[in-house]
Amino acid sequence: MSGVLVNEDPFTQSIKEMKDIKQLLQSTDYDKQVSTKGWVRTKRGSKNVSFIALNDGSTIKNIQVVADAENFSEESLKDVTTGAAILVTGKLVQSTGAGQTVEIVAEQIEVIGKADAEKYPLQPKKHSLEFLREIAHLRFRTNTFSAVARIRHAVTFAIHKYFNDNGFYNIHSPIITGSDAEGAGEMFRVTTLDPKKPPLNEDGSVNWKEDFFGKETNLTVSGQLEAELGALALSKVYTFGPTFRAENSNTSRHLAEFWMIEPEIAFADINDDMDLAEDMLKYIVNYVMEHNLEDLEFLSQRQLDEEKSKPQHLRSMELIEKLKFVLDNSFERITYTEAIDILMNSKPNKNKKFAYLVDKWGIDLQSEHERYLVEKHFKKPVIITDYPKEIKAFYMKQNPDGKTVAAMDILFPGIGEVVGGSQREEDYEKLLTRVKEVGIEEETVWWYLETRQFGTVPHAGFGLGLERLMMFVTGMSNVRDVIPFPRTPKSAEF
Repeated sequence: MSGVLVNEDPFTQSIKEMKDIKQLLQSTDYDKQVSTKGWVRTKRGSKNVSFIALNDGSTIKNIQVVADAENFSEESLKDVTTGAAILVTGKLVQSTGAGQTVEIVAEQIEVIGKADAEKYPLQPKKHSLEFLREIAHLRFRTNTFSAVARIRHAVTFAIHKYFNDNGFYNIHSPIITGSDAEGAGEMFRVTTLDPKKPPLNEDGSVNWKEDFFGKETNLTVSGQLEAELGALALSKVYTFGPTFRAENSNTSRHLAEFWMIEPEIAFADINDDMDLAEDMLKYIVNYVMEHNLEDLEFLSQRQLDEEKSKPQHLRSMELIEKLKFVLDNSFERITYTEAIDILMNSKPNKNKKFAYLVDKWGIDLQSEHERYLVEKHFKKPVIITDYPKEIKAFYMKQNPDGKTVAAMDILFPGIGEVVGGSQREEDYEKLLTRVKEVGIEEETVWWYLETRQFGTVPHAGFGLGLERLMMFVTGMSNVRDVIPFPRTPKSAEF
């Protein structure tokens, strides 16, 4: 029976009999009956025929559904509007239309879920990213955010596959913690105490012993310290989980909740750490290039359209060219001291073009400095090593010079730092001294210190921020657009 059915059982056919739109677009099984389902992107046509663009999220491309007037009257298609969910059964045929190889000549259309055409906010036109953040519950349905979501999945899968194939074990580090791995202090407190009437000590301070865990606890900023414990028994481990930073920063580069990948390798030094990070990053980029090229091509064109009004020198590197830039180049390895010398003698610094002038050894490098080294000076990804110990975390291996630590940052075009890591300090006395120097209470990290007394070995690791990598891989310029539901100051919607 031909025609449109409304409010019928949408699963009258086995789910196994239905094909994803991605599968159908790749099929050459012409003149066979097929069934598929999805959401209507657009409907256009005349009194003789209607053309429905259907998408199910399996690909950035739509499949065209042709509904002719013999089987489908204009009235029967009134509920087939933008945003409506439908199930289509018909014949797969070669298409004569431009930009498509196949289409479905519909025999039956079932309306699974209507969409109020007047209220539906996603119309067939360009919407600003700011507007789409306000309707994040629907933005997956746009080409841009469906592409980002598929790439995020691919990156996540590639990370797990890389580590699994290289003999690493995934461990789940705690989200609630009693220690501050970074020593930054910008953490979200976790408590069950009554905020109006907390139990107090005699001196008026909060008695955290009465709290749920019997101590002060927070959301974690890193799983690294726990990953080290795993590495000192399993040799090669990695964590992949959410981390939290209560930094009151409302910029395009900061989130309060983000995802971190943190591998740790025992019997390894800083050089092993750099080798691992470079190999992993190239693997991920190559995986996305192989599996998500259509999405990348769409995002590349989107970026070109967004930046066409900018002067040439302010435009970003073309997206796919930028990814090949990582794949085709060995990462340049330089010390912090060498980087400072290059920056101090650079034209932007001498002509005072940098917002943050490089005037002495010991300063923390800014994104503009990192990008200059990558994009202008070396023209390849850069790894900087041996940073001043004062600007790095307490757990980093102290170098013999007494001034620097065996740290490394990997810098990419467009975003600057993408990975930060180090060899860890395995010497108990040196680590304890550093803990005291930075003001961390010894009793909060006693277990971490104790590992240096029982079979300590040289070991190293790094942290990779998933969202920072996603910005690089997708070309999106705001970190809020590479995570489904961003958490930022004054914003925890959806």
